[in-house]
Amino acid sequence: MNNMVCILCPKGCLLNISDNLIVSGNICQNGEMYAQEEVLNPLRTLTSTVWVKGAALRRCPVKSRSPIPKELVFEAMQQLDSVVLVAPVEEGQVVVENICGTGIPFVATRSINPTV
Repeated sequence: MNNMVCILCPKGCLLNISDNLIVSGNICQNGEMYAQEEVLNPLRTLTSTVWVKGAALRRCPVKSRSPIPKELVFEAMQQLDSVVLVAPVEEGQVVVENICGTGIPFVATRSINPTV
């Protein structure tokens, strides 16, 4: 039996998940779906920053365009360690094309202008 708190809404239901994936403690079906996904295939949207050259701001915030498998989070962060952008950077610009072979890109979440 696993226990977890559902994070899909502010109610924060305490979920109980049996070994055969029967969920109890949820008020809505979203909690059941969340618990089963979290046990079978946990995913995370990853946010971080990368270096920027030629701008007053030295770091640019980035995020995965969609959630990636939780077990790839540390490997994905290592991919970002060597990334250095050159200003200008546009919001939505692809920073890494393919995170750990998932086909999901990292994108910039802020535009950064070059220094004048």
